[in-house]
Amino acid sequence: MTDTEVVEHVWNTIMGSSLLTMAWGVERAGLPMALFLLIFMAGLCLYTAYILLKVNARHGSESCEVPALCRTLLGEGAAAIAHTFSVIVLLGANIVYWLLITNFLYHTVNYFMDVSASNITVYNSSLLCPKHDPLIGPSDLPVVDPSPYWGLHSTVPIYVAFIVFPLLNFTNVSFFTKFNSLGTLSVFYLLIFVTVKGLSWGINMDDLLVTVGRGSSDAAVLSGMLALSFYIHNIIITVMSNNARQEKNGRDLTIAFLLVTVTYTTVGAFFYICFPLAKSCIEDNILNNFEMHDVMTAIARALLLFQVVTVYPLVVFMLRGEAAALCARAGGRAPALLINLAVMTLSILFACFCPDIGTIIRYTGAVSGLVHVFALPSILQMRSLQLRRKLTWWKGLLYSLIIVFGTFNLVMQFFIV
Repeated sequence: MTDTEVVEHVWNTIMGSSLLTMAWGVERAGLPMALFLLIFMAGLCLYTAYILLKVNARHGSESCEVPALCRTLLGEGAAAIAHTFSVIVLLGANIVYWLLITNFLYHTVNYFMDVSASNITVYNSSLLCPKHDPLIGPSDLPVVDPSPYWGLHSTVPIYVAFIVFPLLNFTNVSFFTKFNSLGTLSVFYLLIFVTVKGLSWGINMDDLLVTVGRGSSDAAVLSGMLALSFYIHNIIITVMSNNARQEKNGRDLTIAFLLVTVTYTTVGAFFYICFPLAKSCIEDNILNNFEMHDVMTAIARALLLFQVVTVYPLVVFMLRGEAAALCARAGGRAPALLINLAVMTLSILFACFCPDIGTIIRYTGAVSGLVHVFALPSILQMRSLQLRRKLTWWKGLLYSLIIVFGTFNLVMQFFIV
């Protein structure tokens, strides 16, 4: 792969469902703290990803990944931990994707049913505040299910299973990789979507002091999210091994992380700055802030629905691979079927009883981030330095502080409502 292709691949791989939640994270942290965290977390995650590349260059191979490095430098126990937390992050991603598929399917079907019933297209760009905020009162337009058989948090999550389950049983998942370009298309459309909406609203920062004072205390919400938003550490070695010029890995990885940071900032901070209602109205899926008949929103939902449906089988396939690495009995057709059913059941339960995408992302990010983003890269680097007799006290302190930060980031999640 050329330098440009590697950068695009890393950028597209890192980008995920957290793009839709970024404005909500900015609102929870407050704008100044959010901008700081975006830069700080991007730099820290970039550094730990680069550490893995350097450690692998000395102790691994092109086909090596984090669990294999852990096995070589730290033992089988560390390799098992790496596989376990890969399963956790992939399971969290599966749940979030299921919530998104449910949301997009529900609103897309409602849109076309309404258009068909009225025989006209209603262009409505009204904004919604689904939350019952004490400062603004209850939403004027709450979500009302059109039928007891078509409920966002009751029946639709189950209907999704009939669409997704057959796809999980494809013997060759490479078919779904052909749709990877949809990820890039979706990101560009969201950038255009947020830019157009923001420019139409203008700057709306009258309540800046109120939101900064309230939001800064919840900054850990955003830091937890960003630990997952910049997460690529479990596959970074494989991804960068495709670079035709290995000596440029550091530069290309830096460019990719810079592009990711700019994209998150554009979608998150720009949407937050321009949003004309109370900032507390911002949803953890920004598309929920738009009325169903908004045409640009309907297009976004339909596009993202197809993309997420094609991505979901790939993520489940990766989860099954990690499970098989943990337990040899997890391989084979029967265990694969059981894993598929277990993942779907858990996803349906979350979609029905805990459909909070932002909450799931921040907890998943904080847990997996502690292990894969902060702890394992730091421990592997210290072990590598120790073997080469280059571990000094200040280097040990630096990497220990990275682990402490990851631990603090996880603990703080439990003190935020």
